[in-house]
Amino acid sequence: MNYKKNWEAAQEKFINWWNHKNTGRPIMMVMAKKGPQPPLDPKYNYANLEERYTNAEKIVAHYRNWAENIEWMGESFPSLFADFGPGSIAAYLGCEITWQERTVWFNEFVEDWEEIPPLKFDPENKWFQMHIDLIKKCQELSKGDFLVNIPDLMENVDVLASMRGAQDMIFDMMDEPEEIEERIKQVQDSYFEFYNRFYDIIKTPDGGSSYTMFSIWGPGKTAKLQCDFSAMMSPQMFRDFIQEPLRQQAAQLDYVLYHLDGPDAIRHVDALMEIEEIDALQWTSGDHGPDGTQVEWEEAIYDKVIRAGKSLWIKVYTGTVDDWIAGCDRLVKKYGSDKLYFYFNPMSMDDAKKLMAYAEENWCDVKGTFQP
Repeated sequence: MNYKKNWEAAQEKFINWWNHKNTGRPIMMVMAKKGPQPPLDPKYNYANLEERYTNAEKIVAHYRNWAENIEWMGESFPSLFADFGPGSIAAYLGCEITWQERTVWFNEFVEDWEEIPPLKFDPENKWFQMHIDLIKKCQELSKGDFLVNIPDLMENVDVLASMRGAQDMIFDMMDEPEEIEERIKQVQDSYFEFYNRFYDIIKTPDGGSSYTMFSIWGPGKTAKLQCDFSAMMSPQMFRDFIQEPLRQQAAQLDYVLYHLDGPDAIRHVDALMEIEEIDALQWTSGDHGPDGTQVEWEEAIYDKVIRAGKSLWIKVYTGTVDDWIAGCDRLVKKYGSDKLYFYFNPMSMDDAKKLMAYAEENWCDVKGTFQP
């Protein structure tokens, strides 16, 4: 990978982190800007919103222009996002797409589940074919300079909610639980039909892969799993509808990061930690919420994750570089360095050097005071 120095060392740290025994300092995603972003040839300007998502040449040109201006420090690595929005399986299974400035909208189409045939893999689906062709072209154009990610496919009720609408889905789960359980199974059965086809395109010669969200890489089938809809579910509903499908899905992957999104999802941490096949948990506090270093998340989330023997993925962005260091310092001293992953937004070179220097001096092979 031409844009990343010492990629082999970074891969080793990833492998150890997945296995909860990372040595040295924690995993750190540190992207330092070399200077002002250079202008891009106007011929690569997007003509419309659809091109922003589907024109491989322009997508790769924009990414390459950015990646060349970044010093990929720590375990950060260049990897191209070429998504059709979060949860594109919804489109492959029947939704139409509306392109938008920052994401896409999956148009609801289910009025009555009884009128909808079983949801299943269709290799001829137009959105799937378009997406596969895009990923193939991006992989060719990357020329090995950076990785191309598996798209943000998503699973279970999150996919069904895109088809049906969130409010109607809640009523369906109460009124037609057996129907929804069957529909979740149909989504899960189709997941690997889609995943494997993308994986076969983007996997590296050693079988490694990166997933589009949260900058994760693993030496096998790697993915982020989630159920954002769980914010609307009781703990018992989550156990009844989601826990076992997640377990079965995670069992077919090699490396699994669970994305926990928003305060209303925290009530499901206990059920998630019972899933042995989940390797690590990533916490997002919600839109514009405080970052992952805040003390309030420790007892409710992090203590339970470390107690379960899993690893943690934590995003750090509140305040200045000194605040980032202080917040991470507290977490390292409490939980140790072997299970922690810190993600930082792109920053100045001065901040990056200060951050990395402090980490190398103070966060290596720390045992931590928290005793599960």
